[in-house]
Amino acid sequence: MHKILVLYYSRHGNTRQLARHIGRGIEQVSGCEAVLRTVAEIGTNDLQQSNLDPIVNHDDLKQCIGLAMGSPVRFGNMAAPLKHFIDSTSQEWLSGTLIDKPACVFTSSSSMHGGQETTLQSMMLPLLHHGMLIVGIPYSEPTLHTTQHGGTPYGASHLNTGTNKQLHSDEIELAQALGKRLALTAMQLQR
Repeated sequence: MHKILVLYYSRHGNTRQLARHIGRGIEQVSGCEAVLRTVAEIGTNDLQQSNLDPIVNHDDLKQCIGLAMGSPVRFGNMAAPLKHFIDSTSQEWLSGTLIDKPACVFTSSSSMHGGQETTLQSMMLPLLHHGMLIVGIPYSEPTLHTTQHGGTPYGASHLNTGTNKQLHSDEIELAQALGKRLALTAMQLQR
């Protein structure tokens, strides 16, 4: 099985929900396994946080054939714990571990104009520095044309208005489509 890393940070569970649906999309592709990992809170040495997936390690980056990376919006940027981990990947950058592997990004916010697209774009920057190939959600996905909730061509997203923390069916569909596209791209590159 080819491993595709779904790496995320989630404070309130919304980004984690997106990660799970991206993983389901990945596993729709024969021969692909979604490996969900989170990052540690800054200032802790916890190797496992309660109710979350295992903490990522640098071997996860070496073993994957693709990467989905997600974070809640923090002032139009990724959350500090995820950035802290990315900043620790100099060795992978020097050795070219991630060069030519496909990647995608995803996010969640609590307001419509809270910076989802800038967060998605800012998460792409270190991935481009690593030589990764970015995939988004093309407009051939019909739901991208009609959604009044999350979802952009830059990546999957969720809008939590505070009244319902569950993902909307549009957000689920687009997250799974993104995961499937990432896996299909990764498998094509493996050939």
